[in-house]
Amino acid sequence: MSFSFDRNKLASRLVATLFALGSVVFSYSAHAIDGKYQLPAPELQALVDAPRGPEFKLGPQNKQALLISLPNLPSITEVSQPELRLAGLRINPKMRAASRVNFSDGLSLLDLSTGKMRKVQGLPAKAKIADTLWSEDEDWVAFSIWGRNGVELWLLDVEEARARRLIYEPLNATTGAGFSWLNGSEELLVRLLPRQQKAMPFNLTVPDGPATQESRGGKLSQNRTFQDLLRTPRDADMLDWQLQTQLAVVNVNGTVRRFGPNMVLNRAQASPDGKWVLVQQLRRPYSYQVPLERFAQSIEVWSLQGKKLKTIAEQAMRERMPNGIDAVQAGPRGFAWRNDEAATLYWLEAQEGGDPEVHSKVHDVMMQQAAPFAAPPQKLIELAWRFSSVQWGNDHLALVTESWAKTRDTRTWRIHPGAPLVKAELFFSRKSEDQYANPGVPVMSLNQYGRSVIRLTPDGQHMFLTGTGASPEGDRPFLDKFHLASEKATRLWRSRAPYYEEVLGVLDDQGTQIITSRESVDERPNLFIRNLSAPASVQATALTAFPHPTPQMRGVQKKSLRYQREDGVELSATLYLPPGYEPKRDGPRPMLMWAYPREFKSAEAASQVSGSPYRFNRINVHGPMVMLARGYTVLDGPTMPIIGEGRREPNDTFIEQLKMDAEAAVDEVVRLGVADRNRIAIGGHSYGAFMAANLLAHTNLFRAGIARSGAYNRTLTPFGFQSEDRTYWRAKETYLEMSPFHFADEIDEPLLLIHGEDDNNPGTYPLQSERMYQALAGLGTPSRLVMLPNESHIYRARESILHMLWEQDQWMGRYVKTRNQSKIARYDCSNRYKKLESVADVQSALNLIFDVGTRQYFYFMMSFPSSLY
Repeated sequence: MSFSFDRNKLASRLVATLFALGSVVFSYSAHAIDGKYQLPAPELQALVDAPRGPEFKLGPQNKQALLISLPNLPSITEVSQPELRLAGLRINPKMRAASRVNFSDGLSLLDLSTGKMRKVQGLPAKAKIADTLWSEDEDWVAFSIWGRNGVELWLLDVEEARARRLIYEPLNATTGAGFSWLNGSEELLVRLLPRQQKAMPFNLTVPDGPATQESRGGKLSQNRTFQDLLRTPRDADMLDWQLQTQLAVVNVNGTVRRFGPNMVLNRAQASPDGKWVLVQQLRRPYSYQVPLERFAQSIEVWSLQGKKLKTIAEQAMRERMPNGIDAVQAGPRGFAWRNDEAATLYWLEAQEGGDPEVHSKVHDVMMQQAAPFAAPPQKLIELAWRFSSVQWGNDHLALVTESWAKTRDTRTWRIHPGAPLVKAELFFSRKSEDQYANPGVPVMSLNQYGRSVIRLTPDGQHMFLTGTGASPEGDRPFLDKFHLASEKATRLWRSRAPYYEEVLGVLDDQGTQIITSRESVDERPNLFIRNLSAPASVQATALTAFPHPTPQMRGVQKKSLRYQREDGVELSATLYLPPGYEPKRDGPRPMLMWAYPREFKSAEAASQVSGSPYRFNRINVHGPMVMLARGYTVLDGPTMPIIGEGRREPNDTFIEQLKMDAEAAVDEVVRLGVADRNRIAIGGHSYGAFMAANLLAHTNLFRAGIARSGAYNRTLTPFGFQSEDRTYWRAKETYLEMSPFHFADEIDEPLLLIHGEDDNNPGTYPLQSERMYQALAGLGTPSRLVMLPNESHIYRARESILHMLWEQDQWMGRYVKTRNQSKIARYDCSNRYKKLESVADVQSALNLIFDVGTRQYFYFMMSFPSSLY
């Protein structure tokens, strides 16, 4: 069909319109927006302010449970308290404690035999409870409260359900809780502030010189991008002042006995018999390149009378370490007490200088030495890989797990700590990413020293194992009874549909009485007692009945999806549909897809199902499910595996695989009729934000993106990130190909960037979002940068969360929700509009300019066909 119209008249009008439009486009260029915290829609506010359920902490004797009530989100005023950032620590200088603590505001006791609940009396109004710790006999709970002048030590009398302040001297809680129980239930080891200490050194307003660092070459120093490091000598003085501690013994009657000198203390751990203390003191000079954990430290054992028994080791500063995810420090490391012995230390020693690239049949050796440390150390086990963990039982049983992260190998050995010459027995061996083969972990109990050890049956022949029970049906937690001699497991119990139920504790010697936490899609987690010797239909007795925190979301529909990507790898995801929504009746909806990529070494492991379809639909305000309240459909956690089998590195094909993952997810939700292909947004946090930006750069699958606290330029993390252990200089092409910053000119979908101004996560400096936004804005791409004051990697303040949701809701509403808005995509105007044959063509072109902004306006003008003039 041909059209007859005056081309010259059309051209003149069009040119006039374009120039007029130019002023509009230019006026819409990037600019700062002065604004205050915004409130999202009421339905989103209601989710943020919904009551939070209590946390459970079982007593060691399994007679009582401590229920710890959680307040609503803290205010920005609370989050914005003064903070020092020293050597990787964040410290509240007034409280002499780690900052950014999540407090509880109330305590209750639950009798597991009767189900009776008692609210703890004697707490101050609006208490800020930081840490809680049961005594071994379950008579007491020690806990700390942030008071006006410091961290206070309190004690809960369980029989009376009444709390009192135990001492009136403040704790030092900069690198730990500041208190722990000694052997028995009558005394605590505490870390107190020095009685006489000079005034805290302050940084001068006018500097007295530059901050200087120097490298004189030599060995490689390949450190990841640590944050909050020391920068000046005054920072070092400030760190000393904050960590100054004197140890003390405090009785439950409130008497205090200080011992030993003031120490610049990193850690202090009492021996199980309560006679000795293992301390880690910092030694100068301090580093400006690595955090406190890599500073020089003296490992010492002191008596409770204040006398040093022995210096166990002097650890040098560790600025230079080998590269790689399996690298560790050279020399002895990881000193701790054996939980099953009165006073025996164990530690690890790397056999190849900690360098995983050095070929060695033995990479780690596990050592032990008993007090008073006169006899030479004993070798417990030689490990071909890296030490991962240990569970102590007794002199005849300990389980030592070793792993090699590079290959995802892991295995668990049984050793005989009391007879180190007895050959270790292999118990379990698997790939760490193969969750279907995970045998579980031992059920633990407290021994005569009040320390956690493997729970055995009275005859010592069996232990119990519990785990998440990953399977093709999803997670189904279980309890097994494991015969040590035959290494055979007998299944005692397994969670059944339509519930997700997990074991919290074993109440009797044979494993027939257990306490569980049970939930379903519409029932929040509650405590149950199960009698496994009874018929299944009457096994469970409810101990609690907490109501649904967000009843308005009770009708959310949840579906577990399984689908394949192009190369046949099986993928999974969880689909959520808004209450009352019926796809066949209502048609496809706009969708928010929220994901996080993971690296795998095998397609089989990548294809495994994770999660459970029966878990409670808890609305996490940091996650995507909040958008259900606004009518969107949500695809949460679509697996985005990046696979590198054998010697192949997963990240060498990161973009190709990520595209396949995303295409498969989009195709599946469109096939199901729950999402409009042209109205899907992609979002994520941290590495998920990095993923979202990459998908916008390399696909046209999504209408818009939301990227929170991400890293977008991998050259700024040159010594590795996530599971990538190659340096930038060894894998330049991979680093560049994976960096969405380098493809910012390919992003033409709107991207919302949110970042905490005080992000301390290695690799996700706020600068990453700032530079990404500057690139997008400079290229004319619709984008918005929101920097949340005083927030770190995970946002905490109520005002911040509400504003974050307002931003996300506004972004989704503007670019994703409506049907009639053209999908913003990068167009080649010279090809698409080389022939403008109709008024409709011109109108389409004008709509394009309105959508795509300044950059495409110039492209359009430069490529306009001369036939119109």
